[in-house]
Amino acid sequence: MSKGEENKGATTQRNMIQAINNAMDVCMERDDNVCVFGEDVGYYGGVFRATAGLQEKYGKTRSFDTPINECGIIGVAVGMAAYGMRPVAEIQFADYIYPGLDQLVSEAARLRYRSAGEFTSPLTIRTPFGGGIFGGQTHSQSPESIFTHVCGVKTVIPSTPYDAKGLLIAAIEDPDPVVFFEPKRIYNGPFDGHYDTPVLPWSKHPASEVPDGHYAIPLGKANVLREGSAVTMLCYGTMVHVTAAAVEELGIDAEVIDLRTLLPLDMETIEASVKKTGRCVIVHEATRTSGFGAELSALVQERCFYHLEAPIERVTGYDTPYPHSLEWAYFPGPVRLRLAIERVMEDVSGNV
Repeated sequence: MSKGEENKGATTQRNMIQAINNAMDVCMERDDNVCVFGEDVGYYGGVFRATAGLQEKYGKTRSFDTPINECGIIGVAVGMAAYGMRPVAEIQFADYIYPGLDQLVSEAARLRYRSAGEFTSPLTIRTPFGGGIFGGQTHSQSPESIFTHVCGVKTVIPSTPYDAKGLLIAAIEDPDPVVFFEPKRIYNGPFDGHYDTPVLPWSKHPASEVPDGHYAIPLGKANVLREGSAVTMLCYGTMVHVTAAAVEELGIDAEVIDLRTLLPLDMETIEASVKKTGRCVIVHEATRTSGFGAELSALVQERCFYHLEAPIERVTGYDTPYPHSLEWAYFPGPVRLRLAIERVMEDVSGNV
């Protein structure tokens, strides 16, 4: 738990889906202007059951289904937000978000600036992203870097149920548009970071203790999961668990940082860590070329060049269409991470 977070009252064992559902429930109960909508979101409760029970509790005007029209879903959210509501729109899979890009980029992101502050756009777009269900090219994309390029849109990715609830509450309460990517590989709880035995997201995993009431994790604040002095590991989402597994397996004194928010980015924490360790490995599931790791690498090089003891390493997905049956080979795994860590840990003589 980072500074500035509230954590009071009773807790309940929740997986990420349950934590996300609870976050929306808490916000809807506190603020009548919060409404939830999307494809199959109302009566059915969403394809991953993230909105289950909300329509029954709050009615069809605050939790409702929409047509299969992503442009319309985001467009309606922009109008609601400008009117003073706090819409939480679900895009069923991140792969489907592209038809709504114009509404998000050209309207929501620019509304505050274009209106000289007269209007804001306090909307949240929730969407599952990444692999984990053998969904292939149309259900497994990781397009987060596209949104970090858009001024005026915040990009958030949780890695635990506790973070998912706190970050989503902060996103819903934020005065500006937030794209909230949910790593479906860990929807139903943490895993050990290894891919030897693929586990689908609806399989049972251990849950985590999540406070029942309201708490918010400030956007733009990374979480140092593990302190160390040998190498800085930058990761987010599912890759937090993969990175933790690789570091544990190697027994290396690595500092593992869960970014949590890609934009705004906690560069202060990153910079302090890299200047301490002198080495940096960046891990993400998205394709390598123009992935967010490229921006991280540039920022670290600009801020920490004279402290680096080795070239920055990136461990990412491959620059290929997302494979269907070879999903687990596509994922960055402990073996690839180990090789990257060994490369940055070599001294000038080639010794590790």
